[in-house]
Amino acid sequence: MGEGGFLLHSEEKLRRAIWSQLTQAVTDRSHAWRTPVLANVDEQGEPQARTVVLRAVLEQHQRLVFYTDYRSPKAVALAANPAAVLVFWSEALRWQLRVSVDARVETAGATVDEAWESVRHTAAAADYLSTQAPGSPVYAATGERAAQPAFGVIVASVRSIDWLELDRAGHRRAWLTADAFEWLLP
Repeated sequence: MGEGGFLLHSEEKLRRAIWSQLTQAVTDRSHAWRTPVLANVDEQGEPQARTVVLRAVLEQHQRLVFYTDYRSPKAVALAANPAAVLVFWSEALRWQLRVSVDARVETAGATVDEAWESVRHTAAAADYLSTQAPGSPVYAATGERAAQPAFGVIVASVRSIDWLELDRAGHRRAWLTADAFEWLLP
C-alpha cells in the first residue's frame, strides 16, 4: 500500500484511480494535479515548459482540456507541432504522471463557445480580452479591451501515461495507453 492510500495491484484499479484523481483535480482547486506542467518544443525547436490549469477531463475519449489565449507562444507552437507531455505530481499521493499527448488548439465551435460561457463573466475573462498577445512587452500594453476574446481550448488527446508511485516500501511504475498496460517496476 502506497502513501497515497490506494491498494493498486491490478490494471483496472490503477486506471480507475488515475482517471478519478484527474477528474477530481478539475473541481478541487487544492488538488495538486489541477496545475500540471505542459512541455513541448517551440517553433525554433527549443524545449518549453509552463504550468497550465486542468479544466476538463473526458475519460471516455482519453482527453484533457485546458484554456489558452490562442495568440500565445504555446498555442502557436502546438499548432506547428502537437506533440507534448503533461507532468503531474501529487505529494499527497506520492504519484507522478507523465502524460504524452497530441494537443490541438480549438478557436471556434461548440467546445470553445461552451467553455467561453463558463469564463466570460469571471475575472479571468480579461486575460482573453487584451489587445496584446501574451508575452508582449509591458510598455506595449494599452489597457484597451479587444472586441472579441482571443480564447482557445487546448484539447490534449492522451497517447500514453507513465505512472510512478514513490513509496518507502518500494517504488512502482506502470505504462498505459487506452488499450495496453505494462508494469515497469514491481
